This record gives sequence, structure tokens and C-alpha cells, in this order.
Amino acid sequence: MKILVVEDEKKTAAYLRKGLTEHGFSVAIAGHGEAGLHSALTGSYDLMILDVMLPERDGWSVLAELRQAGKQTPVLFLTARDAIHDRVKGLRLGADDYLVKPFAFSELLARIDSILRRTSARQPEVLHIGDLELDLVHNKALRAGKRLDLTPKEFALLALLGRRTGEVLSRSLIAQEIWGVSLDAETNVVDVHVRRLRSKADDPFAEKLIHTVRGAGYVLERRR
Repeated sequence: MKILVVEDEKKTAAYLRKGLTEHGFSVAIAGHGEAGLHSALTGSYDLMILDVMLPERDGWSVLAELRQAGKQTPVLFLTARDAIHDRVKGLRLGADDYLVKPFAFSELLARIDSILRRTSARQPEVLHIGDLELDLVHNKALRAGKRLDLTPKEFALLALLGRRTGEVLSRSLIAQEIWGVSLDAETNVVDVHVRRLRSKADDPFAEKLIHTVRGAGYVLERRR
């Protein structure tokens, strides 16, 4: 599970990184609002922990722009602002929870677990994009009712594109999500796997679903 922490107070950020890492999370830190928004829009995270009072852009506007962009990453506000109207504002903007500083780490973990359980429950088990059917529980893909013979990595790649239908995914994001590594500029591993996936999931069919966006990455969507 990957968590993005947007926190300008270095001691608090280091404390959160240490504690969350010890509990098995992968943690990225952004030290101000603009950096946090950029990371949230361009990366893929299971949860965002967001302060309100941040340099360059406050947490309210970070969340508002995130939601306007269609990103539904779960957000937990972690802030010293404890007024009721602040809590209400955060939740109305689309936050999943609101925790006031100072806080007990055990309560933070409990709230994170609760958010992730709710988020997992909201995820569909089967996706349909045109005549493509993705069974995310049984790792099975069909097109026009025909089973696709995919390797585990090919299915993982197709599922990643399917879960984020209509969103252009960069090669570096795909590499991080599928292989858990940063992409070397000279490496074409993503392009090779996309070509192999297309040969099975797209080329035999009239409607093409996997598209290249020049200079940006790949997107799965219907274009009729």
C-alpha cells in the first residue's frame, strides 16, 4: 500500500514516514501544497494524508483540485485546525476522514485501516470496457466472450489500464506499478509489454482499446 504524506513540518513528516513504514506502508513525502498536488495527480497512491496549512497551496485547494480532476484517491486530513466548521469543510470537499493534531499514532492507523477497507469494498470485481471484460478477482480477461491467454504481468498491465480507463498513464508510472521500479530512460520494457498485450487483447479485434499518447504514455478507452 502506497501513502502520500503532504506535510511541511519536517519532524512530523519524518515521524509519519517512520511509523507508517514500520507498519508495512510505502511512504512518499511532499513538503508543500503544489508538490503534493503534482504527486497526487501524476502518481498512484492508495491514500493521501494531507495537512491544511501548507506553503504555496493550502490543503483545501489541493483536495478541491484533485477531485475536480477526477482523482478519487482517499484523503485523510491531518491538521491542527480543530474547529467544527473546518472538519465539515474538509469532509464536504471530499475528504474521507479528518484527524486533529496532536494525535495518537494508533488512532491514525485505525482510521487508515477503516478508509482502506471502505475503499476496497467500493472497488468493482469485474470491469467492462466495450467488449472487454476484466475479472479482477479471478485474474481473467475476455474480449467478445473469448478468454485471453495472458501472462500474470500482461493481466496486471491490462488491469491497471482498465481500472483507470480514460486516464493517460506514463511509462514511469506503469513501471512503478507493475514492476515496482523506477524506469531507466533507456529501458523499453513497458513498450515491449504493451506490444505483447496488444497482440493478444487488441490486434485480433476490430475495435482498438489500447492507445498510445505520444510523449505521454498509454490509455485504455473506447474511441468510437
